[in-house]
Amino acid sequence: MNNTEKELLKMIADIDGTPSGAFNIRANGALSARHITENVDIKEKAGVSGIEIIIKPNTVGEKIHIPVIISQSGLTEMVYNDFIIGDNCDVEIVAGCGIHNCGSEESRHDGIHTFFVGKNAKVKYVEKHVGEGDGEGGKNMNPTTVINIDDGGYMEMETTQIKGIDSTKRITKARLSDNATLIVKEKLMTHGSQYAETDFTVDLDGENSSANVISRSVAKDRSNQLFVSRINGNNVCTGHTECDAIIMDDAHVSALPQITANHIDAALIHEAAIGKIAGEQLIKLMTLGLSEQQAEEQIVNGFLK
Repeated sequence: MNNTEKELLKMIADIDGTPSGAFNIRANGALSARHITENVDIKEKAGVSGIEIIIKPNTVGEKIHIPVIISQSGLTEMVYNDFIIGDNCDVEIVAGCGIHNCGSEESRHDGIHTFFVGKNAKVKYVEKHVGEGDGEGGKNMNPTTVINIDDGGYMEMETTQIKGIDSTKRITKARLSDNATLIVKEKLMTHGSQYAETDFTVDLDGENSSANVISRSVAKDRSNQLFVSRINGNNVCTGHTECDAIIMDDAHVSALPQITANHIDAALIHEAAIGKIAGEQLIKLMTLGLSEQQAEEQIVNGFLK
């Protein structure tokens, strides 16, 4: 693995050297490295490109890394990954994709990640997307995440994309059973002429299920963002979806939060706010010696933390 690829791994998965625990590293469309543990098995899927990550019931404290990197211009791929998390687990999964494109052809990674979260299991899923390289070819990715949470299960999903992806459509579909919980935290920044679309659909099927979907985004230059969020309350449940966006320059942002109550005891809330950086915030920081550009950067960084 060359220095560029090592740097990508560090950015998207905090990997510097060989990670501890189970891992599967995919580079330029092929397996680069893999390690399994007593409680975590990783194996190739039959008939399609992708892997199965199988975590034994009652596994606690394990961290699994499954990053993807592309440094070859013109490489496009589609992978199908399944995560089977056993009952009573408490684990963290670190994914993410980094694309370095210095050529003239499009490089693209698309994936469908399907989660089966067992009864009373707890999962934290962290996904970072980064694009870089000075070529004219596109750096594009389109992740789809399908989440199934069994009774009493809990999943927290953190997705971050703050650098270099030219075009992305991020789809998340979730179905929750009794007493299940889903927390989603999205952070997104676009610049230049980039396009980013986020599409969430959460079905609260179970009694006393709950979901909280929060997106924070910044749109700069001529970039374009679309945020769509649907929460369907199909039982006694609670749901909340929120989109906060900062718009700058000549960018465009659309937010379409939607809540649907199909049960008399479904309690659902949606919020959306889009606006520019307040002038008094800039002035306050500039009086401390920062330039206008530095002040903007401080505000944006704080907003996306």
